[in-house]
Amino acid sequence: MLGWVSLANDMASELAYPIVPLFLTITLGAPVFVVGVIEAIAESVAVGVRYVSGRLSDLRGQRRRPWIVTGYSMSTVARGVIAAAPAWGWVLAGRVFDRFGKGTRSTARDALIKDSTPAELQGSAFGYHRAMDTTGAFLGPSIAVVLLAAGVGLRTILWVAFVPGLLTLLLLRRLREASHHERAEAEPATPVAVRELPRAFWVALAIWMLFSIGNSSDVFLILRAHDLGLSTLLVVLAYVVYNAVYAVLAWPFGALSDRIPRRFVLAGGVTVFALVYLGFALANASWAVWPLFAVYGVYIAATDGVARAWIGDVVPRGSSGTAYGVFSLATAGALFIASVAAGALWSYVDPRAPFILGAVAAALTAIVLLKAPARPAV
Repeated sequence: MLGWVSLANDMASELAYPIVPLFLTITLGAPVFVVGVIEAIAESVAVGVRYVSGRLSDLRGQRRRPWIVTGYSMSTVARGVIAAAPAWGWVLAGRVFDRFGKGTRSTARDALIKDSTPAELQGSAFGYHRAMDTTGAFLGPSIAVVLLAAGVGLRTILWVAFVPGLLTLLLLRRLREASHHERAEAEPATPVAVRELPRAFWVALAIWMLFSIGNSSDVFLILRAHDLGLSTLLVVLAYVVYNAVYAVLAWPFGALSDRIPRRFVLAGGVTVFALVYLGFALANASWAVWPLFAVYGVYIAATDGVARAWIGDVVPRGSSGTAYGVFSLATAGALFIASVAAGALWSYVDPRAPFILGAVAAALTAIVLLKAPARPAV
């Protein structure tokens, strides 16, 4: 059910996502630096709730559903705020509210997936969820392409994105907590304090932060594609290609990580990221955007769900909400730094500079992952 909820929500959010930076720069006249600042502020304002929702869902008997329902509801309202925006400050407010909602639901959602899944299927479960999520992310931009081709304005497309969010709210009525039987079969669910999370968790988190410091918002990929000469319609279509690759490969890569050490799958994924970012830095023609976006889908399929399963491997089940909260908090903090840096590098150094930074950070992370222990002790 979480898969279907995510499919509907991402149909809405990803219909809007490639449109928002273009809406900001073309319709509202905001400079590229403002786009980076909006993304950074939106993430930084909401980072605390990522930890709070996960921690409280642990302490209150592993009850995840209230946080999930609240978070998706907030994001639905936020899309209406963005669509109505007369100036970029409204978009900032909408993005903050949306990210606050995402922070509220994300850690509890990941904890619920872990609570409901046998240990030997963690990678497959997270991969399946990401595949469903990204199917929505494929459908959303596909609708945007059709609307753009029909001459529909950017603001109207953002209003269309509001509709699938209402379907999300209907699907949430069927969502249930992990059953007592599933919890009984699991290891004892005793929450621990943050400082008591195992060393293996902190090692895994540190490795992922090395990568995240160069992984700025994907809006810069969209802007780079536009900068290389693609029209608004073709930029969104390239984003559709990326999501199609991601949707097809997320579940297989998740299942693969159940059979070989997850660090190998992650190392392969961040290596692909490094090559794609290097490609965006060196590209000087619009045709290069198509293969780069397609291969970028391989990177995210090999890392998004697998990283969640990797973290889940090294934390006690009763503290999964706390652990995912800390993981999301740290990742969001890194995204804040990476997005501000990318906006500044783009505006004041060179549009290629953010991609060179990302490629270097990813290459270093791949090396560290290959040298890390295959199965760190909890």
